[in-house]
Amino acid sequence: MNTVRLTLAALLTLAVTTLAGCFSSNPKDIEAFMKPRQTDVTAENYILEPPDVVEVQCTKAPEIDTKKQQIRPDGKISFEGVGEVQAAGKTPAQLAEVLKEKISALYKLAGDKPLDVRLNIFRSKKYYVLGQVYIPGPKEYTGRDTVLYAVSYAQPNQMAWLSRVQVIRPSDDLSVKPKIFEVNFKEMAGRGDLSKNVLLQEGDIVYVPPTILSSIAMVVEEFVRPIGRAFATVNIVSGTTTGYGGAY
Repeated sequence: MNTVRLTLAALLTLAVTTLAGCFSSNPKDIEAFMKPRQTDVTAENYILEPPDVVEVQCTKAPEIDTKKQQIRPDGKISFEGVGEVQAAGKTPAQLAEVLKEKISALYKLAGDKPLDVRLNIFRSKKYYVLGQVYIPGPKEYTGRDTVLYAVSYAQPNQMAWLSRVQVIRPSDDLSVKPKIFEVNFKEMAGRGDLSKNVLLQEGDIVYVPPTILSSIAMVVEEFVRPIGRAFATVNIVSGTTTGYGGAY
């Protein structure tokens, strides 16, 4: 009995210690993030990369009008009669200018904006939602993704600690620490507190941690599972041996 209590106490300590290690946020780190109303982030400012999909609108040029193209790994798209065009590294507006020059050699284009390029499918850039959610993993980055949207879309499960959601901006520079701050999603969703509803950037991570009780339950489960398997194996072997003994 004492052994069981000591084991549970050790598991509890391990769970709390592990969970405590998940929280290393700095409230001032939120200053590195923009608010939705503080910046104009639209698809026009989006830098195209493989495998984004673009759609061209140009009624005067049937070869490309309403045609969709996925940017190839080499960064190019191609149209019959137009040829290959470098798309990666350009905004939709910049790509439209390149296509306009090529089409102008074939057709007379009139008007201020005779050709338009639209970003049809976002595929090249990702942010991540991890932890206690039903839909974890990478999400397509559109430039207007907020913390509220990210967590809501990922659907937190019953084990989620919604008052301590971590928002993380990794750093490519090893000498610069990642930016991390906490969001009380319960207050955000339940009371409309959008003071920390920041815009995410490509590569950002939103981590939804487990509650203390959920963390303890997961640690206990990891401890008990091998024991259960061991007993199950013993029972199977014992039953098999008995069976053979009966047959003979």
